[in-house]
Amino acid sequence: MNESDHQDILDATKLWLEKAVIGLNLCPFAKSVYVKNQVRIVVADTRDPRRLLEILADELRLLADSDPEQIDTTLLVHPWCLTRFLDFNEFMGVADAVLAELGLEGTLQVADFHPKFQFADTTLNDISNYTNRSPYPTLHLIRESSIDKAVEAFPDAAVIFESNIAKLEELGIEGWKALGLKP
Repeated sequence: MNESDHQDILDATKLWLEKAVIGLNLCPFAKSVYVKNQVRIVVADTRDPRRLLEILADELRLLADSDPEQIDTTLLVHPWCLTRFLDFNEFMGVADAVLAELGLEGTLQVADFHPKFQFADTTLNDISNYTNRSPYPTLHLIRESSIDKAVEAFPDAAVIFESNIAKLEELGIEGWKALGLKP
């Protein structure tokens, strides 16, 4: 991968964060850590899921060992690995196993975003899927302590999910595209 590709991937990920995640307030907790520059974005150059697993383990260790004021959360973007959503979805079980193997359950969590994300019982183009759509396959490594703080401020997380779907239904695919994001 050349430096230009790497920068394009970072730019697309930041655009998605700024326009969708923060701009549409899909995650009410993202803005504070993003503006404080506490979001680490890492691009994994691998096409091999086994290598991605090694990179994931390294990033989990790094996040667990880091001061939350320096790195509160990590986005592990892997544009050439697990590009098929079903493969990516299966990998999430392996990611959870690595979390357990490292003794980090209860300390960190891994959330998932993918350009073809699809909830059960939806069609591929259902706008509700866009709550979890990112420009590239992405593993979001999150501190449990940050989730706990967020829940204190927003105790009913189901309201966030329902609100996000309502926002996206109002926005529609054309509105999503108008943000400069790929459908």
